Amino acid sequence: MDIKQLNHLLQLSEAGSFTRAAKRLNLAQPALSLSIKRLELELGVTLVNRSQGMADRQLTLTAEGQLLLGHAKSIVQQLEQAKQQIRAMANLTRGEVRIAVPGMLGSFYLPSRLMAFRHRYPDLKLSLFEGGTRDALRMLEQEEVDIAVITAQDLKPEFDSCLLVRQQMVVAMGQEHPLVQQSSVSLEDFFEHELVMFKPGYFHREWILGRAKELNKQPNIAFETNLINLIKQVVSQGFAITSVLEMVINERDNIVARPFSPPVYLDLHISWKKDRPVSLADRAFVDFLLESR
Repeated sequence: MDIKQLNHLLQLSEAGSFTRAAKRLNLAQPALSLSIKRLELELGVTLVNRSQGMADRQLTLTAEGQLLLGHAKSIVQQLEQAKQQIRAMANLTRGEVRIAVPGMLGSFYLPSRLMAFRHRYPDLKLSLFEGGTRDALRMLEQEEVDIAVITAQDLKPEFDSCLLVRQQMVVAMGQEHPLVQQSSVSLEDFFEHELVMFKPGYFHREWILGRAKELNKQPNIAFETNLINLIKQVVSQGFAITSVLEMVINERDNIVARPFSPPVYLDLHISWKKDRPVSLADRAFVDFLLESR
């Protein structure tokens, strides 16, 4: 049984005769009759009530034919809907982009780019999942999203990726903090002060704790929160210092940023799974982000 045979049965039922149905289908009548006969032989039932000499009169379907007709209508309709949806997606007039991003990028790098992408492709839906880098990696691995922004250290052989952004990590402190007098801050000096940090699950935190372990230092974590604006308030009021991507700090924050010595850079890649086809909407989004780097 194939979709062509089901469509033949559907047209036969609507036309009421082999002659009219064959004309609708642009087929020779014997070809249509043979198609229906083969379908009957395959199923082992009679689908059409046939009467000698009544080829041009209204025919009817058997009970088995009526049952199959109901399924045929549903299948043909679903196939047509699928074709229409695929065409819409191919024209980028329909589709969804599901992307997981780290919090700092979601708050400070992507908003203007998301709005610009939405302006270019107003019919595409954007679903943004913001969290830690570990959350982004997990969601990509479990196929809860189609695209994720992850660190270079998280790249795996099963991923395709492109470098999206390279950002310097800086020490953020209040304007009255003693470290303000230095043009750069060593990791040893950084760990001598109270810190406000993201909670576990963020690469940023893992990196800092890893450096502390290498230096045999015990970081003094005074505050933990995943709210970036709260972190900035704690820092600006002089209660603690932190490390963030350079893009996070602006002139209005009342925060001083100093580079590490030696400098530290974080490479963030936009990634997707190799064994999962990338939709045209996803591809358009990736290309758009790469254009706007």
